[in-house]
Amino acid sequence: MKTNQLNLTFSSIAENVSITRLLIASVGAQLDLPLNDIEELKVAISEAVSNAIIHGYKSNPHHIVYLDLDITKDTLRIIVKDEGCGIMNIEQAMQPAYSTDPERMGLGFVFMQSFMDELQVESTLEVGTTVTMIKHLKQTPISSH
Repeated sequence: MKTNQLNLTFSSIAENVSITRLLIASVGAQLDLPLNDIEELKVAISEAVSNAIIHGYKSNPHHIVYLDLDITKDTLRIIVKDEGCGIMNIEQAMQPAYSTDPERMGLGFVFMQSFMDELQVESTLEVGTTVTMIKHLKQTPISSH
């Protein structure tokens, strides 16, 4: 399989979360991933993008979210980046049920961690946050041709 790279920049509005879900579902289908894996990818990407919009940019629609997909024969790497307020305490933010917004469940990072093989969060206050999620692609005998 050839490697593939997709880069998307979009306004920090909630409507764009569903577009990222469609994009990752399409990529997952091209990679012949099982439906369950595609569902998990959709949840992980929408949580990461929602975090950027709601927490990073405090739902201000006049900002840009960056999405990079990097696909090799054995890895799908999803990078979601914002230039928002940053996360003061990443360890605390990644705790189950922790949220800076009382209306939110605070399970975004929990979902990302459980649905992806690797999760890396880098953040600098007033500079922004980069979330890198990696899914290892299992080679099936059919796709090795």
